[in-house]
Amino acid sequence: MTIGSLPSPKRIAARARWAILALPWLIAGCVTPVEYGDIAHSAYVAPERCNPKPDDAADAGDKPFFFVTSRLPDCLTENIRLLHHRGDKVRYGRFAGPQEVEREPGKTTRSIPFGFSDSQQWWANLAARMQAADGRVLLYVHGYRETFFTSSRDTDQIVRLTGFTGPAIQYSWPSQGALFKYPVDETNMYWDERNFRKFLMQLAQLETTKEIVLISHSLGARLVLPSVEYVDRNVSTSDSSVISNIILVSPDVDTQDFERDIAEEILSDRRVRNDRRITVYASIKDRALSLSDDIHGYPRLGYPRCFSPFEAAELEARGLPERCYAAHPKYAEAVDKAALTIIDTTAVSRGRTGHSNYLQSAPACRDFAAVVKGVRKPDGRDPTHLGHVFVLPPIAKDEKPDHLAICRRKE
Repeated sequence: MTIGSLPSPKRIAARARWAILALPWLIAGCVTPVEYGDIAHSAYVAPERCNPKPDDAADAGDKPFFFVTSRLPDCLTENIRLLHHRGDKVRYGRFAGPQEVEREPGKTTRSIPFGFSDSQQWWANLAARMQAADGRVLLYVHGYRETFFTSSRDTDQIVRLTGFTGPAIQYSWPSQGALFKYPVDETNMYWDERNFRKFLMQLAQLETTKEIVLISHSLGARLVLPSVEYVDRNVSTSDSSVISNIILVSPDVDTQDFERDIAEEILSDRRVRNDRRITVYASIKDRALSLSDDIHGYPRLGYPRCFSPFEAAELEARGLPERCYAAHPKYAEAVDKAALTIIDTTAVSRGRTGHSNYLQSAPACRDFAAVVKGVRKPDGRDPTHLGHVFVLPPIAKDEKPDHLAICRRKE
């Protein structure tokens, strides 16, 4: 290795710091097994309420949201719980946003009211809701370290933030909801790809479906992208361009893989002309993706690190930030519509990890809400030297936005 090719001291220090922080995570994540538990999994799902029949459908009037899950349910307790284990089958149901529940006198906790539905009844109810909303539906897929409670809470916030009037669905795969279980989450995410792509195929071919707004966060993008690609190849009764508005928030996806294999398939000329587009939210202050970058060895789509030192040096020489993004598909340049748009939220990053700016930072929340509503070029973005990349500028010093209120984190 020549002197010129050595990493900068700043980069070495940053990597060393994150390597030290990551060591217990990697050790714990790799050697700590997933405990089966003291109860046979078949016993958890034996009660009838775990497997409702069409005439058993509970009143869903107080549960406005839909869910699909491959998590194992615990139907032995008074209130059904969704565990972190893999389920025996995909289940359907309805849920409401977080509510305060008194567990014992003087002590309350927040919980998610939900109930299972017969699958045929679920699809019929969904179709009716979609028909009343011009065929629009929102589908949210969570990322790493999520529980059913946290992903349900985020789904509720997304709907309130965006004002989405059609039905909203969350797909809940068996994330462990634990810091030291990233390798397990990766494994379960890949295990669940078959389930999710079958569900997405059915949703895309539903007669009432006119537009699917598909949102994924973090590791969820690795479940979403190949599944969209699968539907595109195999859909038979309709044009899968109904999966039109794809939003990848902090995607934990290999950038080069996205450029080479995924973007070219999903953003084909025909589908872009039929209004399909992908919006990516990225930040160089995303600590979670910085760690993922170090673990996997190559840049993440949501973390615009320059892998090539020569590219970084060229940007520095031009007085530009050393940030490298996925390239816009060249074949789509002739189409008079943006196929891929990347929004850099670095300057407005908030939170301990900077991994959820779309639900925590006022400027990012406003932009995200506009994209969900179908706005192509929301106000508040600044252009960059790349036509498909925009930045959200820093908040003025004299401005003190109430981030939680603007992002509708508060009920």
